[in-house]
Amino acid sequence: MIRKAKIKDVQVIHELINHYAKAGDMLPRSLNQLYEELQNFYVVEKNKKVIGCCALDITWEDLAEIKALAVSPEFARKGYGQMLVKQCLLNAKWLGIKRVFALTFKLGFFKKMGFKTINKDKLPHKIWSECIRCPFFPNCNEIAVIKNI
Repeated sequence: MIRKAKIKDVQVIHELINHYAKAGDMLPRSLNQLYEELQNFYVVEKNKKVIGCCALDITWEDLAEIKALAVSPEFARKGYGQMLVKQCLLNAKWLGIKRVFALTFKLGFFKKMGFKTINKDKLPHKIWSECIRCPFFPNCNEIAVIKNI
């Protein structure tokens, strides 16, 4: 089951994201960030336990970003990540957003979902506000991908 995240989910979201952040696969998130951005998050539950999360962050009138996609390692590669991204894409379409992008180390995953690579320079400078907090900045190897809705 996929649903909007609730306050009670923040600790689990924090653990999921920072598990992958420690491995260098994504950016870490503080509890403060998660509380501030909670309304952007969806979670997937299995047996009443949150096993994955993903956020849709509106960047501009026609552009949004998929962020913080994480699925518990024991449930990885079982389609839950795709379900979360599809939910974010549905929400973007409902909102009237025309394009959705992501910055990722997992190019194959997003290509399977119809995203195309794009030069990061084609994205608005506003997206770099989070990059400045990244431990890999400015030597980032994330790949920008985008999908038209």
